[in-house]
Amino acid sequence: MTKPGAGRPRIALVINPGAGSGAALRFARTIVERLASGAEVSVLRSDGGAAGSVAALTRAAGAAPDAVVVCGGDGIVHLAANVLAGGAVPLGIVPAGTGNDTADLLGMARDPAAAVRQILHAVAAGSVRRIDLGRCDGPPVVPGAARAFVGLLYAGFDSAVNDRANRMRWPRGAARYNAALAIETARLRARDFVVDLDGSRLAVPATLVAVGNGPQYGGGKRIAPHARWDDGELGVTVVGPVSRLTLVRLAPTLPRAGHVGHPRVLLRSARSVLLDVPAGPVTMAYADGEPIGPLPVRAWVERDALPVLVPGFGTMAR
Repeated sequence: MTKPGAGRPRIALVINPGAGSGAALRFARTIVERLASGAEVSVLRSDGGAAGSVAALTRAAGAAPDAVVVCGGDGIVHLAANVLAGGAVPLGIVPAGTGNDTADLLGMARDPAAAVRQILHAVAAGSVRRIDLGRCDGPPVVPGAARAFVGLLYAGFDSAVNDRANRMRWPRGAARYNAALAIETARLRARDFVVDLDGSRLAVPATLVAVGNGPQYGGGKRIAPHARWDDGELGVTVVGPVSRLTLVRLAPTLPRAGHVGHPRVLLRSARSVLLDVPAGPVTMAYADGEPIGPLPVRAWVERDALPVLVPGFGTMAR
């Protein structure tokens, strides 16, 4: 972090051109101009896809700036967390994606110009927190390092919806996800999960299992409200067998964690979690909306792994 009297801070800005159906690009000029009012800014634009974003983030971090700022949604935040994990360069977020759960939990403004003001103030004030990261099996983002996730790893109904949407070529945009959601709701079935919590084995039929480093996903759905970024544990939510009608009724209550207390919902915490569906069709795991791979998948916590810019001390959701 730049010390007082050491000159203007240096910020590396990485833009995901596909975020929010192009919203990040539409805001780019304003964001650069506002950041330049209080910092020296270098702009790195991903040339598309995860590999391009990782390359841009790696170049940004390699320059050892006072902060790496991403403009996009939870997808590029996921990649940035993998690149910056364990280092000293903090991550700042200008939310411009379809889902902005990490930015929301950090207390970042939805308006890009307001978010830039928060970032400049945080850099100047040294308002940085180190948060826990989840780690898991799966294809690494950074060679030699286990895959990191900021929010949740999940398997079952939600991962099936993601998986189907990723395989569909039509329709485009949000309509594709909604179509996948309708198909998987019609095909709803529980799977026989084995969930190992710090060595304690739980065999249970479940509609979905969510393992939270953070509490929410999907644009504010607080599926694991007991998950925290600062306690060294993962918050585990198991939703047992439910009917389609129950699923439809629970869905709109998730932003206020309305599923908690339902007789089919189980909340647990653990430092290490292993998910498996030993029999039946292949069950995929996703983390932060990104595909991880088929079960079994193991997840664990890395304490204080990621430095993040926060608007002001005490504003970050716990």
